[in-house]
Amino acid sequence: MGPPETRRGFDPALWHTLSSETVLAHLQSTPTGLTGAEAAQRLAEQGPNELQATHSISPWTILFEQFKNVLIVILLVATALSAFLGHGIEAIAIAVIVLFACLLGFVQEYRAERATEALRQMAAPTATALRDREEVEIPARALVPGDVVLLRAGNKIPADVRLIEAVNLQIEEAALTGESVPIEKYAAPLTNDELALGDRKNMAYAGTAATYGRGRAVVVATGMRTEFGKIAQMLQTVETGRTPLQENLDKVGHVLAWAAFVVVAAIVALGLYRGQPFIEMLIFGIALAVAVVPEALPAVVTISLAIGVQRMVKRHALMRRLPAVETLGSTSVICSDKTGTLTKDEMTVRTIFVAGQMLNVSGAGYKPHGRFSCNGLTIELSSPLTLLLRAAALASDAHVVHSEADGRWDVKGDPTEGALVVVAAKAGLHKTDLDSQFPRVSEIPFTSETKRMTTLHSEPEAVVAYAKGAPEIILDSCSHQMTADGATALDAGSRAMIVETARRMATEALRVLAVASKPGATLDNAEHDMTFLGLVGMIDPPRPEAKAAIETCEQAGIKPVMITGDHPLTAEAVARELGLLKTGRVVTGEELEAMSEAEFEREVERIEVYARVSPAHKLRVVTALQKEGHIVAMTGDGVNDAPALKKADIGIAMGITGTDVSKEAAAMTLTDDNFASIVAAVEEGRGIFGNIKKYLMYLLSSNIGEIVLMAGATLLGLPLPLTAVQILYVNLATDGLPALALAVDPPEPDLMRRRPRNPRTGIFTRPVVTLMVAGGLWSAAVNLGLFVWALNSGRSIAEAMTMTFVSLVLIQFFKAYNFRSDRLSVLNQPFANRWLNVAIIQGLVLLAIIVYAPVLHEPFATFSLPLVDWAIVVVLAFTVSPVLELAKWMERRGWFGEMS
Repeated sequence: MGPPETRRGFDPALWHTLSSETVLAHLQSTPTGLTGAEAAQRLAEQGPNELQATHSISPWTILFEQFKNVLIVILLVATALSAFLGHGIEAIAIAVIVLFACLLGFVQEYRAERATEALRQMAAPTATALRDREEVEIPARALVPGDVVLLRAGNKIPADVRLIEAVNLQIEEAALTGESVPIEKYAAPLTNDELALGDRKNMAYAGTAATYGRGRAVVVATGMRTEFGKIAQMLQTVETGRTPLQENLDKVGHVLAWAAFVVVAAIVALGLYRGQPFIEMLIFGIALAVAVVPEALPAVVTISLAIGVQRMVKRHALMRRLPAVETLGSTSVICSDKTGTLTKDEMTVRTIFVAGQMLNVSGAGYKPHGRFSCNGLTIELSSPLTLLLRAAALASDAHVVHSEADGRWDVKGDPTEGALVVVAAKAGLHKTDLDSQFPRVSEIPFTSETKRMTTLHSEPEAVVAYAKGAPEIILDSCSHQMTADGATALDAGSRAMIVETARRMATEALRVLAVASKPGATLDNAEHDMTFLGLVGMIDPPRPEAKAAIETCEQAGIKPVMITGDHPLTAEAVARELGLLKTGRVVTGEELEAMSEAEFEREVERIEVYARVSPAHKLRVVTALQKEGHIVAMTGDGVNDAPALKKADIGIAMGITGTDVSKEAAAMTLTDDNFASIVAAVEEGRGIFGNIKKYLMYLLSSNIGEIVLMAGATLLGLPLPLTAVQILYVNLATDGLPALALAVDPPEPDLMRRRPRNPRTGIFTRPVVTLMVAGGLWSAAVNLGLFVWALNSGRSIAEAMTMTFVSLVLIQFFKAYNFRSDRLSVLNQPFANRWLNVAIIQGLVLLAIIVYAPVLHEPFATFSLPLVDWAIVVVLAFTVSPVLELAKWMERRGWFGEMS
C-alpha cells in the first residue's frame, strides 16, 4: 500500500508545517527508513523517480509539418511549373531552397523538444538511503516516498525531501529559487503554510545540491511530483507562439497565392477571349504565375537571419531558432532574472564599519582588485582595518583561484567566506600567506544554533581566536571594541550604536557579518570576553555594464522588469542601483498569488520588480504581459526559468552560468552572460526585419509593375509587351542579386532610437503599401506608355518589346536604391550598400549582353537598340526615383498614417 499523501488527499505543499514525527507517520515510514520489500511495492505503485515526457513527437511528424507552410507549397508548385517550361536550372534552385528551408525548420523544432531530456540529465544518478536499517547506495530512480536518505556536502538532492536532521547543512538552490547564496537548513517545523520554496528551510528539493554540513531526510515526492517535475510538466505543456515574422510570411504566402490565381486566370481568359492560341496563353500564364511567386523569399529570409546570427555571435549572442532573431526587434518588455544576469552572482563586500568609521570598498566579484574609501576619498590601511580583514580571512575556509585559460577569478568554498577572503586580498592580505603566517591550531565550527565560526591561530605572542558570525551573536560575546586608539571597553551606548549600524546596513540589502578577536585564547574561553573588530556588509553586486544596457533599452522603448526568487529587499536595492526601479511597484510571489487574474492584468504594467517568485509565477507574469499586447523577452539561467523562457516570445539563456535546461528552452543564449548583449541582439533583430521588409517592398512593387503592365496591355487589346522568357528573366534579375543585396543592407542610423515595432501591424503598413503600390503603378504606367509610343512611332514589335523589357529592368534597378529605406531619402548614403552596387553593375552587363548578343536575340526576342532608344529608356526609367522620394516625403509628414 502506497504512501498516504495520495490516498488521503494530503496537500504536498504543507510538508514543511509538520513535525518530523508526523511526516514519517504520514508516509508510513520510520527514522531508520523502509524495508526492501515495502520500497519495492511502492516503486511498483508510484513508478520510478525520474522525469517522464508527457508526449513524444516523431521526427517524421516534425519534418512533415514543415511542408504545411503555404509559401512552401507555392514554391513546390513553382518548381513543377519551372520544370514544365524547361527551366531545369531554376527548378533545381527552387527545390534546393525549399529543401533547405524545411530541413532548417526541422532541426530547430527537433532541438527544441530536447529541453525535458536536459532536465532528466540533471537528476542525481545515485542516492544514499536507509533500507532494512542499513545504509545502502541505490540508483536515484529507485527512491520512493517514505525512503530516508542521507545528505552530505557535495551530494545532489535526489528527490523532494523533508529534513528530519540537519547538522550545519547548507543547500545551493540557485537553479530552483534564484537565491545567490547557499541556504541554511534545519529540521524544525514551520508555522506559515504559504511560504515560498526559498523560505521552506526544512525542505530540500530535487536538482539542488548540498554544499556544507550533513543531514538526514525523508522522501516526500519523486519523479514528476517533485518541484523539478512540475517545471518539466509546465515546460512540456507550454505552447510556443509563432514569431511575428512567421505570421507575416504566412500572410504574404496567402496573398500571393490568391494574386497568382486571380490575376493570371484573368489575363489568360482575356487572351483566349481575344482569340490568342491556347498553348501560347497557357505557357504565358504559367510564366506570369512564376513571376508572381517570390521564389527567393525563403533564401532571402534565411540569408538575412544567418548573417544577423553571425553578427550576433561576434556580439556574444547565440541564436538557436533563426526566426526568433526578428522577434527581438519587436520586443517591448525584457523580464530579467537577477542572479547572474543583472548581477555577477559573486558575493562582494561593499561596506565595512570599523573603528567608528563607515568605509566603502570598490570592485565587484571575486577579482581581488579594489580600493577602500571614506566619503569618496581613498584611505590608507589602518591598524583596526588590517586586523579586521585578517581576522575575517583567517576565520574562513574558502580560497580564491585564478584561471589562466580564461582569466576568470572564482571561489572554492562558501561564497560568503569567499567575499571575505577577496576583500582581504584587496588590502594585500592573501589567504595562503595568512594561513602560513598564522597557522590554525583549532576551531569551533559554525552551526545553525550558534550562527558563528571561531578559529584559533598560533601567533608569535600567543594563540589568538578570530570569530565571524551574526552581529547580535558576536556582539553578545564581546566585552571590548577596537578603536583608532586601540581596544576600549564596550559600553551600552556603543552596543546600541553597533546594533543600529548593523540594522541600517541590512535595510540596504547587505548581508551583514560581525568580526571579533581574542588574544591569549583557549578552546574553552575563545568565545568569551572578545574584542569587537567591526561589521562587514556584502551583496551580490549589479553588473557594471547592466545599468548602461538598461538605459539603452529604455531609449529603444523597451521596458526592463526584474523577476527573481531572491529576497524583496535585495531585489529592490539592486533594481534601484541599476535604475530599473523608478515609479513602479515591487511585488512578492505571495502578493502575486493573492491577486486575481483581472487585478493582476490591471497592475502588470506598473510592476517593475517581482521577488520571491516561483516558476509558475514567472510563467504567469510572461503570460499576463503577452495578454496586454507586449512582445516579451525573458532572460534566465536556472531550471526554474525554463517554462517562462519557452513561453516568452524570445527566451534568452545565460551561456556561462545557465543550465542545460534553460539553454534548450530558450531561443537565444548569451555567451558572455552579459545583459548588455541583449541590446546588440535587439539591434540586429530590428535590422533584419527592416531588410526583409526592404526586400519585400522591392520585390512586390516589381511584381505589381509587371502584372499591371501585362493586364493593361491585354485590356487595351494590345500585343503582349513581354514574352514568357523575358518575364522569367526579369523575375530572375529582380529576385536575384539585387534582392539578396537588400537582405544585407546596413542598418538605418536611427534604428535604436525608434519605438518597438508593433508586430500586429505586420510588414505591410500603410506607408509601406503606399510606396509599394506607387512604385508598381508608376512602373506599369511608364512601361505601358513607352510600349504604346514605340508601336505608334513606327518601330517594330521586336524593338518596342525590347525597349519595354530594358525599361522594366532599369526601373527595378533604380527602385532597389529607393527601397533601401521606407522613410529616409535615397540621397542619404545612396551607395553605402556595396553588394547592391556590385549586383546592379552585374545586372547591367547581363542586360547589355542580352540586348546586343545576336545569339540571344531569338530566345529572348530582343533587338539591338540604337543610342537614342537607350536615352529615352533611361530617362523614363529614372522618373520612378522622384516619384518614390515624393511618397517618402509625404510619409515623413504623416500623410499616410503611422510611420512604418
